[in-house]
Amino acid sequence: MSLKGKILLILLCLAVTAIFYKSSNKKGRRSMPFFFHSTITQDNVLSPGNGIFFIETTDRMDPPSLVLCAVESAARINPDRPVAFFMKGLPDINSVEDQNRALDSFPTLAPYNNIYLFPLRMDILLKDTPLLPWYQQVNPEKEVHWAHVSSDASRLALMYKYGGLYMDTDIISLRPVPVENFLVAESNQLSSNGVFGFNSHRDFTWTCMEDFVKNYNGAIWGHQGPALFTRVLRQFYCDIPPFKGDEDLKCGNVSFLNPRRFYPIECRFWMRFFEVWKAFPTFVDSYALHLFNYANRGERRVMVPGSNTLVEHLYVQNCPATYEAVLEKRSTHLTNVP
Repeated sequence: MSLKGKILLILLCLAVTAIFYKSSNKKGRRSMPFFFHSTITQDNVLSPGNGIFFIETTDRMDPPSLVLCAVESAARINPDRPVAFFMKGLPDINSVEDQNRALDSFPTLAPYNNIYLFPLRMDILLKDTPLLPWYQQVNPEKEVHWAHVSSDASRLALMYKYGGLYMDTDIISLRPVPVENFLVAESNQLSSNGVFGFNSHRDFTWTCMEDFVKNYNGAIWGHQGPALFTRVLRQFYCDIPPFKGDEDLKCGNVSFLNPRRFYPIECRFWMRFFEVWKAFPTFVDSYALHLFNYANRGERRVMVPGSNTLVEHLYVQNCPATYEAVLEKRSTHLTNVP
């Protein structure tokens, strides 16, 4: 191609981009920096392998503020990464218009150009994985912890197919996670599955899916989650050594991060998040904080504006749109979006 032809091609590309940007922002619609097609799918958004994903396995469409804070905080500190929130209750999303309409229902998330909402369809997600036969045979109505085990399965399939970073919806992000192919220690020699990151098609995630099916026991909470990650790590990668200080460990080709990276406040002390501190900790050694919503299921404590608690401080610093909505008592889920 001649130099003149190359210049004309570049100018044409710029013109098309400008038209797309202008049209995508009409009526307050946002542009989508990771997506430039007329159709939009999770494959398009997540296939580069740098996505961050969250999962809602119930039909709940009005998530509590902590869930919104988790998604917002991740998007806010990772503007160069797509953040995908999979929700079982969402209708199908096939176009940019569908995506904008879904996001407009969540006014605290809509301002972020890197947040994407997708319906969670397990029958599709689990295809071509060891988990599909299990899913086709299991009876959710007879499962004691179905919301949890279905989430455990979904996060493994997402990680295997796309790669990226998974986090539970009760984790508030503080700073970007600079590590790939990692697990996180919740306590000294126990792995969490509430946050982990791998490249796509890694042996670890495939082995975990095989173990999930082979040793399935839905009656025991955590058996398909933290216990699964811990036993696979021990069986195939290393005899997990104890931490001696603040160091991270290497377990075969998997990084095993120190509890301080995500669990500087242990599960047994989860109520500290809802207490007033004389001086707020800086958490300089942490990438994010897990607020242990499962441990809080009995008391159901929430962030209260004006309480001067640690959790209020975290909202103000890391999810300001969500905090402002709660402060002003505005709805965080709109059902009348056209």
